[in-house]
Amino acid sequence: MKRLAALALILMLPACGLQPLYGDRNVSNTLRSVELAPIEGKAGYLVRSALEQRLGKPAGGAARFRLQIELDDQISGFGVRRDDSVTRERRVLRARYRLIETDGGTTVLDATAGSDSGIDVVSSEYAVVAAEETALERLTEIVSDQIVARVALYVKRSEAAPDKK
Repeated sequence: MKRLAALALILMLPACGLQPLYGDRNVSNTLRSVELAPIEGKAGYLVRSALEQRLGKPAGGAARFRLQIELDDQISGFGVRRDDSVTRERRVLRARYRLIETDGGTTVLDATAGSDSGIDVVSSEYAVVAAEETALERLTEIVSDQIVARVALYVKRSEAAPDKK
């Protein structure tokens, strides 16, 4: 019975209007034509590396778009004990990004992405630093995924309505 219900669900999926975003060759090629502007700091290095992996290798030729990103990486303490020592930290990574057409310099997408992570503050300072670094790595992956998904969605929509750019 469960197999039959799963099969029925799979057969109904095409009718719901969902379409693969990255399966479209035009979207994939356009994502490869995005040039990344330098991003400052360690978080910038990590975000840039994650974006390069997700966007793919350049397709060759001139870049169609330039992606500019400004990061805001903050750690704040909360969860304070009676002796005013912090027991928990929150790391927040926010990115403001702009997708700019290289031929006209027009900003076609101006948005933000972000995420946060909680960190336990323990007695070992090394463990806290390691947890902060791990949180940053995780946050850069999440923010990069958000940026690429939004850029791909813009590309898909602009191809569907080329006269409405």
